[in-house]
Amino acid sequence: MKDPLKMLKQVQQMQDKMGKVQAELESETVEATAGGGAVRVVATGSQKVVSVTIDPDAASDTEMLQDLVVAAVNEASRKVDEAVQEKIGGLTGGLKIPGMF
Repeated sequence: MKDPLKMLKQVQQMQDKMGKVQAELESETVEATAGGGAVRVVATGSQKVVSVTIDPDAASDTEMLQDLVVAAVNEASRKVDEAVQEKIGGLTGGLKIPGMF
């Protein structure tokens, strides 16, 4: 049987590392575009959208513009997920732990 104190120490070390990774992700940003660059979304590593830029020419078709904004936000979210998995993958041995991020 493993030493419970050693296991507890390992868990605490992993929590410390995860906290550092989470802080790093807060300061990182990803950018995604849709419609050939007509809509650009910038989001943080914690999936907070910080800016949306829309080409004025895209504003003439409201329905298309709405679709492009949704597509750009979804792409930014996907990129954040990739960045998170890349950063925490080494800490968790590639396991996807629900609720971690």
